[in-house]
Amino acid sequence: MKVIVFGATGMLGQGVLRECLLDDQIERVLTVGRTPTGRQHPKLTELVRDDLTDFAPVEDQLTGYEACFFCLGVSSTGMNEDAYRRVTYDITVAAGQTLARLNPGSTFVYVSGQGTDSTERGRTMWARVKGRTENALLAMPLETYLFRPGYIQPMHGATSKTTLYRLLYRVTTPFYPVLRRVAPRHVTTTERVGRAMINVAKTGAPQRILENPDINSVAG
Repeated sequence: MKVIVFGATGMLGQGVLRECLLDDQIERVLTVGRTPTGRQHPKLTELVRDDLTDFAPVEDQLTGYEACFFCLGVSSTGMNEDAYRRVTYDITVAAGQTLARLNPGSTFVYVSGQGTDSTERGRTMWARVKGRTENALLAMPLETYLFRPGYIQPMHGATSKTTLYRLLYRVTTPFYPVLRRVAPRHVTTTERVGRAMINVAKTGAPQRILENPDINSVAG
């Protein structure tokens, strides 16, 4: 299987990329983002682009893939709706439309978030934009799966690029075993999300929207 990973330099993307490189049934991994991952591996190829809303010049490099794991995203903190939409909606939809045309019927796994607003009419800005993004992807000729994880614990050295988040994880990591025991339906790990994405690409899932418990279940 050949897969594309968007956002492989982020905390979750790092974890997903690790699982892809470890999986014997994945023969090729293409990462797409604005910065290189710094990883070297025989089955890894990197595509670095400043403009992630226009893939016309590099379409030949995006053809022939069976799955895309879309982990690219930003926090909405301090952003207005227009700015957040440009990153969350515009880039995702541009990638989805391109891959739907180049690789119709391929699997597209999008990392959304717990509390996403599918109606697009709620008061919470990020939830509305995520909902609009999910709905756009579901309308494309792709096997789209929407992951809505809760708290994600970084594993195997995965780190956030955001300083504040790195500090928060330093504080919360010692308490992760407790969180896992008292709120198992709301926590997962970068490793589990990565395994779940790969398993969905291989065999599908009973539903298109996977909440946190579904993600952990599919991860195996």
